Amino acid sequence: MAKLKTGIDSAFWDLNVASPQLHDGWAKSVPGDPFPLDGSVASRVLRPRQLSVIGNGLPLPVIIPSLSPTSPKDLGSFSLQSLLLKLANPRWWLTMTGQFRPRKLIADVKNEISNAEEFDLSTVKDVVKHFINKSLYSFGLTSQFAFPPSTSLLLAIEGHGEKERLRRKVMVFHKLHDHDLTLEAAWPQLFVDHKGKYWDVPESLSVDLSSLVSESGLRYHFGIHKNGGNPQAMNATDGNPPLSLLPGLCAKVAVSYEKIKYFWRDKGAAEQENEEALPYDVRLKEPHAAVSGIIGSTFASWIWNGRSLSSVDSREDQVVSTSKRSRHNADLFGSVCYSFQHGKFTKKYGDLTRVDARLDISSASAFAKKILNGSSSSTADVSKQPSASPRLNLIFQQQVAGPVVFRADSRIALESFARKNGVSVEDFICSLSYSLKDLQSGKIVAWYSPKRKEGMVEFRMYEF
Repeated sequence: MAKLKTGIDSAFWDLNVASPQLHDGWAKSVPGDPFPLDGSVASRVLRPRQLSVIGNGLPLPVIIPSLSPTSPKDLGSFSLQSLLLKLANPRWWLTMTGQFRPRKLIADVKNEISNAEEFDLSTVKDVVKHFINKSLYSFGLTSQFAFPPSTSLLLAIEGHGEKERLRRKVMVFHKLHDHDLTLEAAWPQLFVDHKGKYWDVPESLSVDLSSLVSESGLRYHFGIHKNGGNPQAMNATDGNPPLSLLPGLCAKVAVSYEKIKYFWRDKGAAEQENEEALPYDVRLKEPHAAVSGIIGSTFASWIWNGRSLSSVDSREDQVVSTSKRSRHNADLFGSVCYSFQHGKFTKKYGDLTRVDARLDISSASAFAKKILNGSSSSTADVSKQPSASPRLNLIFQQQVAGPVVFRADSRIALESFARKNGVSVEDFICSLSYSLKDLQSGKIVAWYSPKRKEGMVEFRMYEF
């Protein structure tokens, strides 16, 4: 079933969206925006661990390609990432990742050679200088410590040659009986909005307590978040930052209830003795037709609304912006999904076809105001209240051959159906995955987002 819990997670700041912009492999979804595509949700496996798993058993370090546009366009979108160092023991591990962007190097070396009157020692020295241009490289150091029985500490730092400031991150994970507690601090923190724009928040602190989904379908979430500094656009020069990213201290609570109803379901268990009868992915082993739904409510209170700012030049603009942000806000959200799957994903061909159609309402209050006010479906209205329009998410999965599956995720605003110029797809991600049968539900995924012009290769475990 499509990820219903995306709704409650995206209301907070703990929903990670896959992104090759950072060595972590993810950015935070902007709270209050329309729910991200399921295909864009980041892997639960840390990026250094992903590189280690993908390269497991290979004699040489694995090199993973990715696409991620940069502010200096001459660097190019294409990059190569690799795991340079790995140290580990039962309670601690340390990794170093490196990234290289070849476009600028190739262009500079080509120009250097073509403009040289003769190829001599001085020309060779000039060419070598281009290889040590720090803007071509970036690195990431990540270390995790385990404190038995249920606590771990993650420390991460990364630097990009074209930027002077280092990125730092500290995360503490603690598992309670039926809850997960997460403390996170980042300087700066990277966010991505529903338009594919990236925003750097200079300081981001958060404490989140989330319950596990109970048998009854009830789940709740509590969080306290603090932003500091003025958000900076990474890949755009126009537009104002989202109100939820402006400086302030916010407390938020969310409760949700989900339910699923099967119209039919094939529970035929595969014989353990027959290797060919085992599914490539245990989470795709049951043909079925079902409808599911989730409904929830959120309450947020800005304890401190960020009126004291260090930047004098933008003080007035930021004060005006934060004044537009409601100090207290309560809302409802919900999703309903229909899912159909044919095949058990055990045969080499034609044994998996799956379609999920999910309707999301990320803000019931904004949707109600839009109907009552009779607002038009203009682009301006959508940009001012992106959560006012329900979204239709369509997911199509088709087995290509054996463990290889093609998947397409798309998101459409319902109001676009009423436009004369036809339906426009708001977001789209296509991917190819290779399921690893030995891991039951592990796969290597290569995805591309035309909207963000980004793509990467990831390893994912027990995710759907």
